Amino acid sequence: MVKQSIFGRIAQLAKANINALLDQAEDPQKMLDQMVRDYKANITEAEGAVAQTIGNLRMLEDDYNEDVKNAQDWGSKALAASRKADEFRAAGNAADAQKFDNLAKVALQRQIASENEAKASAPNIAAQTDVVDKLKTGLQQMQGKLNELNGKRNELIARSKTADAQLQVNDALKSIDIMDPTSEVSRFEEKIRREEAKVRGQNELAASSLDAQFNSLEDLGEQTEVEARLAALKAGATPAPAAISAGDKVDEADFDKL
Repeated sequence: MVKQSIFGRIAQLAKANINALLDQAEDPQKMLDQMVRDYKANITEAEGAVAQTIGNLRMLEDDYNEDVKNAQDWGSKALAASRKADEFRAAGNAADAQKFDNLAKVALQRQIASENEAKASAPNIAAQTDVVDKLKTGLQQMQGKLNELNGKRNELIARSKTADAQLQVNDALKSIDIMDPTSEVSRFEEKIRREEAKVRGQNELAASSLDAQFNSLEDLGEQTEVEARLAALKAGATPAPAAISAGDKVDEADFDKL
């Protein structure tokens, strides 16, 4: 039963469709690792069972060979006893002749017993040989599947590492993409633009304020000069004429009234 159980597991594992199992697995790498461990454990157990089966076969073969040899030896002894009986009979010694004939019969009986034992063990040897051959074939198939599993596992791990590395590269590229509106660089650039715009607004505001101050100073200067000349006229002095710019407007009708 033990041998049949191990042989059944060998056949089942050897026929397993690895690709189909991987397609159904949630974590193919873990499943492959477990399958490799299971295969190794079953191969080790199967090797022990096969070794024991081969040992039993060799014992049967030894017993068979011994039975065959014993049959040959007893045949030789029977022949020798029969010839000795013939010699005594030819010499007129009937008693010794009968004695050796009896020995020949005993030898022939033992020869027949040895031959029967050899014949009885022959089918067991044939059946055991067939089992050993199948177990050896199963072990070879399991070893081939184990090699295939290791190859699949190594390929899967390599592909997984490559995919992880590519994902990391893609994430790194996204993080340094200055055109990404959500990136830190873009936000920092927008902050600087707002600050620059604020400075420009302040400069324009400051320039507008200075122009207004200068205009008020010019108006104040002109009024001061007018007041001074008026005071001089009242005092009887003749003030020096001031240059009239092209932009000054004089109402000639007012002078005609003088």
